[in-house]
Amino acid sequence: MPDKNMPEFAAKLIDWHGLHGRKNLPWQNTRDPYAIWISEIMLQQTQVSTVIPYYARFLQRYPDIGALAAASLDDVLAQWSGLGYYSRGRNLHKAARRIVEDHGGKFPDKADAIQGLPGVGRSTAAAIAVFAYGKRHAILDGNVKRILARYFGMDGYPGVKTNERRLWEKAEELLPDPGGAGMGNHIEVYTQALMDLGATVCTRARPKCAVCPLREGCLAFRESRVRELPMRRPGKRLPERKTSLLILIRQGKILLEKRLPAGVWASLWCFPEMPGDEDTHAYCNRCFNMEVGLLPPMDEFHHTFTHFRLKIRPLPLQVVSLSPEIAEGDAGVKWFTPDEALGAAIPAPVRKLFARIDDSRTVSRVLWHSSYSLEHAK
Repeated sequence: MPDKNMPEFAAKLIDWHGLHGRKNLPWQNTRDPYAIWISEIMLQQTQVSTVIPYYARFLQRYPDIGALAAASLDDVLAQWSGLGYYSRGRNLHKAARRIVEDHGGKFPDKADAIQGLPGVGRSTAAAIAVFAYGKRHAILDGNVKRILARYFGMDGYPGVKTNERRLWEKAEELLPDPGGAGMGNHIEVYTQALMDLGATVCTRARPKCAVCPLREGCLAFRESRVRELPMRRPGKRLPERKTSLLILIRQGKILLEKRLPAGVWASLWCFPEMPGDEDTHAYCNRCFNMEVGLLPPMDEFHHTFTHFRLKIRPLPLQVVSLSPEIAEGDAGVKWFTPDEALGAAIPAPVRKLFARIDDSRTVSRVLWHSSYSLEHAK
């Protein structure tokens, strides 16, 4: 039970969590900062139900900081495959090595030091400090921004710096009193209650205001503005780019190319990318020293990044002849079966294209029957 003198906002949340909060997630009921860190990074922009199996496999593969630091980046990204937002996996790997080098392999116990790790922002650092060390810090992830924007009836997009600063101030003001008796786990329960309320009650779509413990003090509820708040990001038309992805098929395998360590899809395995104005035959001959035959085209589709939309034209091609070094897999390229590729570190559009290959009768037939003649594709 919360203390009688605790602010009403925190007290109501803690009481509500005792009856309705989540208490048996795989990363709960532990003080291990490494396990908590992994969960907090995986949960960024990803639902709990999606994270749970990845979390279990990741900890089994890398049970501690030393194991993660000693692993290759390729292996880490392969374990991350399908979870998306691969920069999180790259930053985890980089941070593990920094912890080994700068902290003697011991996870830091101060929020500012945790925030200094690659891929860790202020709110994530605060959550780790709360759950691993019982420190008194405010969090402000997307769920909490939504709760506070509605509760205080805040206009404007929460991502704008001035609005975000106001939300941080409110988040700090609402923390349970540090002087209360038995403060030990109040901050942990309170923090988890905020997360749970945003995930299960104060949701973006179809919020359950009728069962919300904060509804009496919530301005958005009182003024019938729940669906209006928080305000969305001001509309902005994303620029569009175009590219062609080469689906090069040979003897039941497809050629993938490892991207550079920086930029879009950094360090991931992708279909080779060809500028839109290039001749396919000339490009394959020049860049891969191979002759190809055209297969029936596949439908174009879009993939949206934060700052632009990418229009992707898949080009299925049957390899007719190639140089020995490419046949064996030259530096930076490798031949994968579909199952091998799906287990590697591949971005979402590549994963989507493999599903389309399965649905494309001609392309999948070429993939599985190396004797298939190009004449059949005409």
